[in-house]
Amino acid sequence: MKIAALQLSTLPMSSAKLDYYFRICKNKDVELLLLSEYALNSFFKELEVTPLSMIKEQSNHKINVLKELCVKYDMSVVAPIVHVKSQAVYKSTVRLSAKSVHYYDQQFLINYKHWNEEKFFANECGEFSLPSFSVNGMKFGIINGFELHFDIAFSQVMKKGIDVILCPSASTFDSSSRWIEILKMRAFTNSVYILRSNRVGTFKDTTFEWKFYGHSNLVSPWGEVELTLGSHEEVLIVEISKDELVNARKTWGWKKALSKRDIL
Repeated sequence: MKIAALQLSTLPMSSAKLDYYFRICKNKDVELLLLSEYALNSFFKELEVTPLSMIKEQSNHKINVLKELCVKYDMSVVAPIVHVKSQAVYKSTVRLSAKSVHYYDQQFLINYKHWNEEKFFANECGEFSLPSFSVNGMKFGIINGFELHFDIAFSQVMKKGIDVILCPSASTFDSSSRWIEILKMRAFTNSVYILRSNRVGTFKDTTFEWKFYGHSNLVSPWGEVELTLGSHEEVLIVEISKDELVNARKTWGWKKALSKRDIL
């Protein structure tokens, strides 16, 4: 099965760029496309000073564009989106196909003084529930960038039989090497693929300059980085294999060891 990660800065309102990448993916037999964080919407620091009506207009327009492209190219897409509901703003991920639309609210949000999504968004803080779905015999789970740091986000990966973790992110500053290590560790200890799509571009305010470095990648269930993009707008097209998953799980036996302890 072929899947793809598209690393972007904020997209314009025109659908031309997305149509271009959808067409490339379709020609390469891609069945699922993952977008990076803050690609459909402006970056968080811009959203903080944007009227709610404009945020809603931007999100609704981008969702309509994605719906049309999913139908046109018969493809599924997973993308972070700022979801406006009842005059409240939620940080969510949308999964679209030619026939359906599903929203999942992010469950862990950045809460640093210089980047406080937890304060801005109305997401509820409850028991973690891993979003999951299947495409062509592969089971996918969605764990957003910040959520990847929390063990509880992985407590359901083996229980739900996840094959591929989709990780949209907006990583910046000097975190690239740390990200590589955590992705390798999470993929290896859970015997899953991880496809990460990271934002590119810059944002400046009076205090910081956010440089989003890209480096979107695919990590194998053996904990090895198979493919990595550079630091500019690009699309990463990869092939994932059920046989490779089976071999890694048979070799290391993490799930079997856990099942003996009634954890799963």
